[in-house]
Amino acid sequence: MTRINSNIPSMTAQANLSRANEDLTVRLQRLSTGLAINRGADNPAGLIVSERIRSEISGLNQAVDNSQRASSVIATTEGSLAEVSDLLSSLKALVVEAANTGALSDEERKANQLQIDSAIESITRISNSASFSGLKLLNGSLDYVLSGMASSAVAKANVFGVNFAGQTEVQVDVTVLASAQSAGLFLRGDYSNPALNGTLQSSVTLEIAGTNGVQVIQFFSGATLQSVCTAVNQFTQAVGVTARLLNPANAASGLVFESVNLGSKSFCSVQKLSGGSFFRTYEADNLASMPAGFSFATFPGSDLSTSNRDEGRDVTALVNGALAIGDGTQVSLQNSTSLSLELTFTRDLATRNGGSTTFYVTGGGATYQLGGQVNTSQQINIGVQSVAASRLGGTLIGTEVAFLSSIKSGGANDLRSRNFESASRILDTALDEVSVIRGRLGAFEKNTLQTNVRSLQNAVENLTASVSRIRDADFAKETSALTRAQILSSAGTSTLALANQQSQQVLQLLG
Repeated sequence: MTRINSNIPSMTAQANLSRANEDLTVRLQRLSTGLAINRGADNPAGLIVSERIRSEISGLNQAVDNSQRASSVIATTEGSLAEVSDLLSSLKALVVEAANTGALSDEERKANQLQIDSAIESITRISNSASFSGLKLLNGSLDYVLSGMASSAVAKANVFGVNFAGQTEVQVDVTVLASAQSAGLFLRGDYSNPALNGTLQSSVTLEIAGTNGVQVIQFFSGATLQSVCTAVNQFTQAVGVTARLLNPANAASGLVFESVNLGSKSFCSVQKLSGGSFFRTYEADNLASMPAGFSFATFPGSDLSTSNRDEGRDVTALVNGALAIGDGTQVSLQNSTSLSLELTFTRDLATRNGGSTTFYVTGGGATYQLGGQVNTSQQINIGVQSVAASRLGGTLIGTEVAFLSSIKSGGANDLRSRNFESASRILDTALDEVSVIRGRLGAFEKNTLQTNVRSLQNAVENLTASVSRIRDADFAKETSALTRAQILSSAGTSTLALANQQSQQVLQLLG
């Protein structure tokens, strides 16, 4: 080497030393931070993937917190509902005690009414005061908002869950496929001897049985069918069965025994205990549809069958195209992912094949974000109905829906009115409603929230492990690389010194 303007060995030594020092810096940075990726240049693709996973982990961690907070809300709500349930049970005992009129004085009944008033006020107070961090739980603010509902078609509606899926409202279409029916038996009133039409041909003793109980009634020969109706209807409350002429203007049209209530849980039984060889009852497909001008002799025999017992039929309906489960005049849709509700039809709609109605869910409900992404598939919407006395225990009494507030002093079903059976039915409905809310919330907490927390925690664990494999530094590998970089840096420094010394040898040529 006799040229001094360009020291190629020195330049080569400098470049290698620079690379060794850069590598040394990287190793020291990784060991000091514990991360294999400290900037984009370290691993561009790994940085993109890991940042996405870290964002997902952050969302999942918050979803775990959301689920745990939701569990706290549910526990608080359930605790308040437990108190309401206890109060309703005490009300039931007071009403049953008051019905014992033969052993209870008016003063004691008034004292019971005072207790009832106090308990009902406490239920409403719990409804208004139950809250979680300022969020009202039982006053109806977490219930769904309904509009366009015809009171002539739906007596009561409880919406438990709706998936709006980005819509501002959800339309609910209801169509009755099969009408609800009462249990009924038909007794003919026309005979071969027209002189006996509309009367009993001989003495007969009957056992009338229904949902509420049994009664034995004796009738004498020649008694009119109208008098039979009158005698049976005197025990309607005790038995749960009524009697009417098929055509009130013509006793020869026959007599119909019917259960008071609609649905498969109701039944009507008319057993002949003695006498009355002529006496025979028939079961028809639907007695309510039998024409007033019906004549037993001309009625198609295939539509009547001899029977002394009949059961009612539950209403069957489609709700937004899904088959709803019927129970009397009530239908419930529980397994749909988009809509969950319970509807009580009026008698008019429930007994009308092909009857239909439409209403809308326009908002409301409680939305729980249970996933790491904000979309409807990772959210659960549930409704919590108000348990105020004016909203709880809605029961169809006659043609009107009566609520728990009607049992207070001055109400249509207070103890003074002596409508003990109605009051008892309202309380039974209220207890059922509170139990259903508690059960649904409990199932939501156990089967949704708790399993969701475990699933999310498992996902966070696995995703964190994935990020660790991408971002975290392998200390064994990095310390080994650090030693190599240190040696190369030292060797590079020594080599650079030698390269610089080599150029100085040119001075020897100058003597």
